[in-house]
Amino acid sequence: MSVSDPIGDMLTRMRNGINVRQRTVVMPSSRMKEAVARVLKDEGFIQRYEVIRDARFPALRITLKYDGRDPVVRGLRRVSKPGCRMYTKVKDIPWIKSGLGIVILSTPRGVISGQEARRLKVGGEVLCEVW
Repeated sequence: MSVSDPIGDMLTRMRNGINVRQRTVVMPSSRMKEAVARVLKDEGFIQRYEVIRDARFPALRITLKYDGRDPVVRGLRRVSKPGCRMYTKVKDIPWIKSGLGIVILSTPRGVISGQEARRLKVGGEVLCEVW
C-alpha cells in the first residue's frame, strides 16, 4: 500500500494507539520516521522506539508512554503537508501550549525539536506539533 504522507500516517497510527490505550504501535520504517521518533524519545513523549529488520521491509515499533492511565502525548498535529509545505525562520518558530508542547522541524542540521532549533539558530520545515 502506498502512503502519500508517511509522517501523517505515523502520527495517525500513534494517535489511534493512544486512543485505544495500546502499549506499542508498529509501522513501516523510514529514516525520517526514525528521526521523528528519536526527537519524541529525547523530549520524553515516548518510552522507546526500535527498528525491526526481521521482515522483508523494516518496521518501526514505538512504545508509548503513559502516566498511570493517562497518555503523556495529549495531541499530535501535522503542520507541513505534501500539498502545502510550511517553513519557518528561527525567530518565528512557534511555541506550543505556552512551552508545554514541542514543534518538530526538519532543518539543515537534521530533524530536531523547536527548542534545539532556537539554540542552534536554524529554521526549517515545520513537520508537526506534539503536546
